[in-house]
Amino acid sequence: MQVFDPWFLLISSLAVLFAGISKAGFGSGAAFAAATILALVVEPGLALGIMLPMLMLIDVSSLRPYWRKWSAVDARLLILGGLPGVVLGALLYRVASPDVFRLLIGGVSVGFVLWQFSLSRGWIRLARTRMPDWMGGVMGIAVGFTTFVSHAGGPPAAVFLLTRGLSKTTFQATTVLIFWVLNIVKFVPYAALGMFTVETFKVNLILAPFALLGTWLGVKAHHLVPERAFFALTYLLLLVTGSKLIWDGIT
Repeated sequence: MQVFDPWFLLISSLAVLFAGISKAGFGSGAAFAAATILALVVEPGLALGIMLPMLMLIDVSSLRPYWRKWSAVDARLLILGGLPGVVLGALLYRVASPDVFRLLIGGVSVGFVLWQFSLSRGWIRLARTRMPDWMGGVMGIAVGFTTFVSHAGGPPAAVFLLTRGLSKTTFQATTVLIFWVLNIVKFVPYAALGMFTVETFKVNLILAPFALLGTWLGVKAHHLVPERAFFALTYLLLLVTGSKLIWDGIT
């Protein structure tokens, strides 16, 4: 990896900027794509190692504008489920392909969007169902595992949270809190797996301003976008990221 290669700097800076906007403004739904973008120019494991400190910086920068605006109950359910999910991801990272999990989570994400769309169009005339608390633990395991293996915990988190009747700011703040905690938890096993090097540290120093800029833009965009448009965009991001997970699992 050439840290000062112009092509690498262009791709990586855009990837981190995109992650900041997504995580700080739109519920982390598409932030995982940043690691995928980075994998165009570096080895995938190295891309994950580069992105984690940037995601942690975005998390910390996002905490203040959303402080205590989260749903503590929903955050706790997903975090408690996410912890064993992270452990599972660490244990299986070297021996199991995450493709099956990508297909599963991608299928659930896309299916959920299609279900909500069908309800809104009146094609299915059933009451919207709020996922019970115990499903938060189940979805939390998926969140923890997918965020460990590919920084893709946003879609399964959104699948659960979008059924809980949260306002757009409560939804956003809850995702900020969840991934702030889980990304801290991921740091130790990432280090143990050798994902951090002197080179990734140099890259992180260069990319940090782009992470902060993306966070600022994301917070501004969050408050400018109306609630109806926000959830429409969130469903779109969920559809896109779910489809991307399915594609990754197949290919």
